[in-house]
Amino acid sequence: MSQRYIQPLRIMIQWGFLLFSLYLGILFFRFVYHLRLGASGPLPGRPEGIEAFLPISALLSLKDWLTSGSINPVHPAALVIFLSVVAGSFLLKRSFCSWICPVGTISEVLWKGGFSIFKRNIQPPRWLDLILRSIKFLLLAFFLYSIFFAMLPEQVTAFIYSEYNKIADVRLLDFFLNLSGRPLVIIGLLVLLSLGLRNPFCRFLCPYGALLGLISLFSPVKATRNKSTCVSCGVCNQVCPSYIPIMSRERVHSEECIGCLRCVSHCRAEGALAMKLTGCKVTVNGVVFAMLVVLFFWGGTMIGKMGGHWHTAITAAEYGRLLGR
Repeated sequence: MSQRYIQPLRIMIQWGFLLFSLYLGILFFRFVYHLRLGASGPLPGRPEGIEAFLPISALLSLKDWLTSGSINPVHPAALVIFLSVVAGSFLLKRSFCSWICPVGTISEVLWKGGFSIFKRNIQPPRWLDLILRSIKFLLLAFFLYSIFFAMLPEQVTAFIYSEYNKIADVRLLDFFLNLSGRPLVIIGLLVLLSLGLRNPFCRFLCPYGALLGLISLFSPVKATRNKSTCVSCGVCNQVCPSYIPIMSRERVHSEECIGCLRCVSHCRAEGALAMKLTGCKVTVNGVVFAMLVVLFFWGGTMIGKMGGHWHTAITAAEYGRLLGR
């Protein structure tokens, strides 16, 4: 398959996961709404995949697992999904951010829309970009320190089984259903910024992306430039959403590379850019790359399900009690 088909394939996968995420959100809303009203009739099922939006709970579960040796049954899917994403980033760069994450998808739609309107996207000065990018690493350091160093194992366990954490998914749903005040203003500003800047939330503020970026440095697959066939047209630099100067590098080692393959698919010189394994000899075809991204994400969740670490132990009755029925 020609490289020009990589981006339509990526966008199709992005939107597939975005629509699936919305579907999960609707199912979860129906589950919570039914419990809150005490409605009669069959209780809609709770979609466990909603726990993908609980990364803090996943980090707490990871520490609890490392210290206790067992995966807690409160939000097990959160840990399974988190580990699947980490494994994918270790092998395939930050591909989760550009192929699966619904926030990344929406952000990309916005900056592409801004480019269509204003005919350009703004690139901050290098010094300002470095300062802003450091924010997400500081946030990551805060969460890692708070969970893995400041909290004792028994404190982590107590929080996991607390009533607050048990309905963390409901709290997140309520947050988005009742957006107002400062959170609404902040999200509105991020939307506006996304029209002019490429992926500002992902690039400057997302601690999850910061963690995946650091892990992706060890990925054996990286964008690799063939100097003998490169015509130095600069297109790869222009289309890179992470502003990486690909044209001046032989192999992209940046933690900001999100594995979107835009540089590869837009390259004007045949064979000048490709995703290659360490050693620069084995090329990973764009379609194979896409299949591996989906396989690692879905495969990890399937392993979690088969291992019995997917469905929460919180019963519908307990959910109802915690929701104040």
